[in-house]
Amino acid sequence: MSVEEAEKIILNHLFKPTEERVSLDRVNGKTLAEEIKADRDLPPFNRATMDGIAVAFKSFENGQHDFLIEGVQAAGQPQQTLTDQKKCFEIMTGATLPKGTDSVIPYESLIIENKFAKISSPVDRNQSVHHQGSDAKQNDTLLSRGFKISPAEVAMLASVGKSEVSIFKNPMAAIISTGDELVDVDQIPLPHQIRKSNSYMLAAALGELCCKADLFHVNDDESEIKGKLEEILNKYELIILSGGVSKGKFDFVPQVLESLKVKKLFHQVSQRPGKPMWFGQSQKNTVFGLPGNPVSTFMCFHRYIKPWLTKSLGSHIRKQSAILAEDYSFSPSLTYFLQVKVQNENGKLSAYPLSGGGSGDFANLKDVDGFLELPLHQSKFQKGESFPLILFR
Repeated sequence: MSVEEAEKIILNHLFKPTEERVSLDRVNGKTLAEEIKADRDLPPFNRATMDGIAVAFKSFENGQHDFLIEGVQAAGQPQQTLTDQKKCFEIMTGATLPKGTDSVIPYESLIIENKFAKISSPVDRNQSVHHQGSDAKQNDTLLSRGFKISPAEVAMLASVGKSEVSIFKNPMAAIISTGDELVDVDQIPLPHQIRKSNSYMLAAALGELCCKADLFHVNDDESEIKGKLEEILNKYELIILSGGVSKGKFDFVPQVLESLKVKKLFHQVSQRPGKPMWFGQSQKNTVFGLPGNPVSTFMCFHRYIKPWLTKSLGSHIRKQSAILAEDYSFSPSLTYFLQVKVQNENGKLSAYPLSGGGSGDFANLKDVDGFLELPLHQSKFQKGESFPLILFR
């Protein structure tokens, strides 16, 4: 199975999310399940963008530079009216422009004495004014279904009175680590043991997508794996396993999943790292079986699971590329995910290869920004060539 074939199969077997209403303080990072429209013009009035005076530009254009201050227009105050175009209003940032005025001159361009404001710098018509409806008109679509909400969109939702929003609900997720060699993080491992790390890494990665996961562990015992998986499959919609999917004597996960009516859609991908990856689906569950080596697990999550979840929730999968900054060689006929450090150079992303200790060297990931996807059936990759980039920072 090629990487492209694996991706196509995965993205053709999406999760069908339900919708839920959540309060505004809970929407950050979630995915919109409704269209958001402006309930009025944005901004809803002509507003000053600087502190100063509001004038009728025509008076300045006719040679007037000294204006009697008629009053003050403060932010949050009802709109006032200029009674004489030879006068002005002092105005504060965010205030509505008084009727009869169209331009704002900042204090920095004024000399104010005895209630007169003298303009000491050139003035342009409509300067320092944020015009009504210039951002959006009433009933304009501001956000579409499938848009992932960030703090900027939270502000927008608040501005149009959305105290509650419909969002797509993430799947109920379970992460299962496998292996007799693993102990809990608070235990002292014996010389032949290691602490669990993949499950916490996967939970954190899902958390960045606002998807909460429960963690489980099974030993390399077929009956134990079957019993636990049967229980988890009844409760959870997304199951991610780490380990137990290769060809070893104690890798029981693939056969157990199929015995529990999870249909195998593929097993093994022509890639490094992550070749033993398994993917399947039942009527209720989507199951990703990832290799146990940490870098393999991490790469497979970002290459396959993150896009699957993103597309399932109706969002756009962002694809990008980077230029290889150094010549690189890789002989096996596999798609190779090269660990790289990425720098923006003259507006383009350059990817610098980083050597590591293989798919088990998760300590090396602290220096890595992402993976450069080097294609199958090519062994020499030239400096300056562009390849797909999977960023995780």
